[in-house]
Amino acid sequence: MMPSANSQSWKIKLLYDGECPLCLREVNFLQKQDAGRGIVAFVDIAADDYTPENHGGVNFETAMGRIHAVLPNGSVIKNVEVFRRVYEELGMGWVYAVTKLPIIGALADTLYSIWADWRLSLTGRPDLDVLIQQRASRLACNTENRCRLTKTESS
Repeated sequence: MMPSANSQSWKIKLLYDGECPLCLREVNFLQKQDAGRGIVAFVDIAADDYTPENHGGVNFETAMGRIHAVLPNGSVIKNVEVFRRVYEELGMGWVYAVTKLPIIGALADTLYSIWADWRLSLTGRPDLDVLIQQRASRLACNTENRCRLTKTESS
């Protein structure tokens, strides 16, 4: 059983897009490295029950634009810093250690920014505006129960 993202045993809360196939690959790898220790709380921002209030105030649109993580003190980090911190917490800090160097760090941030801007189209998904609209429609249906087809009995 995976520790809850709401329990305070985690050292970093990773906000990820559970509908992104490449993101899921990374998350699956990180979950294996965490090995149920609960060091990293994995939060799927694409889940209908995702709420910014419980995750550093990072709303869906912001979280979809760039990777974010929340630290136990409530501060929010983003971009390559997220990967650096997650890997450090999991004892694999050497993977991203080189990104602490100023020039390499700036290059890594630039490359990540390019990836983040193209992530949705590269993975065959609609653009962010469409995803936001789809999510809003789906959530409206779920909360108002107005989008369900109901079966009526005929006399």
